[in-house]
Amino acid sequence: MVASDSPAPRPTPEAEEIYRRWIQFLDDEFTRHSSAERRGEIVRDQLCQLYLGRPAGGKLNLTLTSELPGNVLSLSLDPQNVTLEAEHYAEVDRARFAARKPLLWFWRMFDRSAIGLNHWLGLRLRCMLARHICAHVGTGVKICHGVEIIYGYNLAFGDNVTIRQGVLLNDRGGIALGESAIVGSYARVFSHWHDPRDHNKVRLEATSIGARAHIASHAIVLAGQNVAPDEQVGDFPDDRA
Repeated sequence: MVASDSPAPRPTPEAEEIYRRWIQFLDDEFTRHSSAERRGEIVRDQLCQLYLGRPAGGKLNLTLTSELPGNVLSLSLDPQNVTLEAEHYAEVDRARFAARKPLLWFWRMFDRSAIGLNHWLGLRLRCMLARHICAHVGTGVKICHGVEIIYGYNLAFGDNVTIRQGVLLNDRGGIALGESAIVGSYARVFSHWHDPRDHNKVRLEATSIGARAHIASHAIVLAGQNVAPDEQVGDFPDDRA
């Protein structure tokens, strides 16, 4: 293992100030407004700036077929014009999910935008959004690019949890991650089961990952599993220090 004493990379001071101001603005807005309608408007306006480089609004030309793709894009930047798979689940708490849906859509669309690959910015933006989405988010949490969560209100992060890129946290039945737990890239953590004889029948079962536990890349944690503190799940390469 190669250790590095060099400081962590970061943006220029001017960019860092702008990034922090933007995250603080969004944090203040989502704290001030908890209704699905107002949060949806905030998200729509922000996504229009990110994707189209202009404020939301303006009349769409609905007569030209050549402009249909652009119209679809413009309309889909508004959370009220999109549906998420979680909305179709029978057990969803519709009131709790409605307030989180705009933020979940913002999370996914930010990650799919060009600036979603900005690691420094993304870590801080996702952590801010998670505090408004999830049941609990401790200090020092790191959530990397492409992480997908289902409801959010059934998900809790302890202090210093790290979630690597492309992870699925399917919190339909509840997921709790203990302090300093690590979930490796593209791992899958579930909290529900499908009846093998009837796929439409679902059983919810909470899943917990203990403090300092490490879930390997591409590993799968099934519903109801209680990963013990310091336990490793999945395949890890041999230690060749």
